[in-house]
Amino acid sequence: MKTTYRLLIFLGFLSIGISSTLMAQERPAFLTVTTAHWNMEYENFSMDEWKAVEKEYFDKVTSKNEFIVSSLVLIHYFTADNSEIKFVTGYSSWENIEKAQERSNELAKQAWPDEKARDAFFKKQSAYYSDMHSDEIYSTLDGAKVLTEKPTEPMVYYVRISHRAFPEDGTTEEIQALRKEYKENVIDKNKYLNAYYPSRHAWGSDGRDFIEAFVVGSLGDLELSMKENQKLIKDHWPDQAKADAFFDKLGKYDTGWHGDFIYRHVPELSK
Repeated sequence: MKTTYRLLIFLGFLSIGISSTLMAQERPAFLTVTTAHWNMEYENFSMDEWKAVEKEYFDKVTSKNEFIVSSLVLIHYFTADNSEIKFVTGYSSWENIEKAQERSNELAKQAWPDEKARDAFFKKQSAYYSDMHSDEIYSTLDGAKVLTEKPTEPMVYYVRISHRAFPEDGTTEEIQALRKEYKENVIDKNKYLNAYYPSRHAWGSDGRDFIEAFVVGSLGDLELSMKENQKLIKDHWPDQAKADAFFDKLGKYDTGWHGDFIYRHVPELSK
């Protein structure tokens, strides 16, 4: 019983991507996640003006960059740091991460050919952020439930970071089969869960990181999705002994540690 409800708490340990508002099209193989922070001392701060500045950059650079498969901006909703803002960008290959940066520089020069005007724009843009930021790179995993259409209203992103375990008796075939069974019978059937994106560490501070992004319409839907998971689990594993056996197998690939974060996405800045 305890393994069943430990899994319920984290909504299903499956195989990030945190991928973005990506529809049924090319999915990114890698994601860069830059965690920036608002400049809390910026006296003229305006969320509308910030959004307008970022939208201008998005329209002139990000949306035109052929090496960027997807992009997503997440702002604090319920996290430990209200200054946090995440920029998530997807790429089809590791090589395209560097190519995308070079292309963005080219597009910026085309958008603002006058150097003084370009410098002025980036000074205005950077004024909204503090000097502190961090960067991570994740590889996306199979098992995503993708959005079928691009949202026009802010969606709620529940992001769960777990730590993977590497048992001696574990196998790739076993964990893939376990995740597949759970996804097909719980994640895919959950009517309140609009999308699900799994990913794992590729480059950064902790090689154990396993990231799941659950996309719902509201905080109310997040709670309903958890209740729906419980119902779907009982429907698929009505025999408690078989349920415990399944989740015991799945649980050995997880250390038991996790962190929870809730963000809102900015639909105008999504690719």
